[in-house]
Amino acid sequence: MNLLISKVINSALQIILFAMIPFIWWFITARGECRFLTWIGLKRPNDREWRKPLLWVAGISAVFLLVSIYVLYSLRSVKTATSEFSGLGVNAIPAVLVYAVFNTALPEEILFRGFFLKRIADRAGFAAGNMIQAVLFGVLHGIMFFSLTGIVKAIMIVLFTGLIGWLMGYTNEKKAGGSILPGWCIHAIANIFSGLISAFAVFQ
Repeated sequence: MNLLISKVINSALQIILFAMIPFIWWFITARGECRFLTWIGLKRPNDREWRKPLLWVAGISAVFLLVSIYVLYSLRSVKTATSEFSGLGVNAIPAVLVYAVFNTALPEEILFRGFFLKRIADRAGFAAGNMIQAVLFGVLHGIMFFSLTGIVKAIMIVLFTGLIGWLMGYTNEKKAGGSILPGWCIHAIANIFSGLISAFAVFQ
């Protein structure tokens, strides 16, 4: 129970922290144009196009999970964000779900695909915006692991997460009308998977 409460509190703080700069930017530049949630893409995809993002979510998630098996196995001896769930089994599931959906996926989607991608794309076009946010997303994850894994595995993490970041950005903007919900779903599914792998000590 303490772990679950901790994850709920951390999630609230993380969402506020990651949404702060986008909110300030919106408040200064766009509050007269549309609501904040719409501006960052927290909206439903076009009703007529819902099948496309759903198929992309399913396809990218499947690829992500397959590659994740190798990545998680390679990092089995490294302490990661999901290590606190290690060996807790079924008892960890509520905390894993909160962690995966709200502690990591939502705030990161708001910042990277809801803010960086959209704002850069407004000025430099979608291709540049999507590439830059994907590189930033990959580098952020690589930096977190660099001191623990060494440069080779850190580069692998940068490339893997950067590619997934690019695919999530493409899905959101080109298949879901600018909604970040597909990316949020893909991100959450991936984090739930890694959390459960740790909770049930699959690679130990």
